[in-house]
Amino acid sequence: QAQLQESGGGLVQPGGSLRLSCASSGRTFSGYTVGWFRQGPGKEREFVGAIRMSGGNTRYGDSVKGRFTISKDNAKNTVYLQMNSLNSEDTAVYYCALTRIVYSTWHSSEYYSNWGQGTQVTVSA
Repeated sequence: QAQLQESGGGLVQPGGSLRLSCASSGRTFSGYTVGWFRQGPGKEREFVGAIRMSGGNTRYGDSVKGRFTISKDNAKNTVYLQMNSLNSEDTAVYYCALTRIVYSTWHSSEYYSNWGQGTQVTVSA
């Protein structure tokens, strides 16, 4: 089963920006929705957002609305997570995964598969 690969994480100061990428080692994203989740220290996994590869519909978690933007490049089979106005609460390991579920349940991690290993984002001065 093809696994996704996240990249772009690192250390950033509060108020800064970072862009994460999610690519596949062999599976095309065509026909799927790609979701982003995160898990901070001592916290449960949280829905960040998702994008449907056909059409480009997006949905975001409440804690990142207006600060984070998900985009896609179908030709490169890559999805991006642009994160702006970062704060310490955004410190987490960020994961991407695939699903075919309907829009109303995009926030549920249990319906996703092909999880990547995650990329660490640390927001600190």
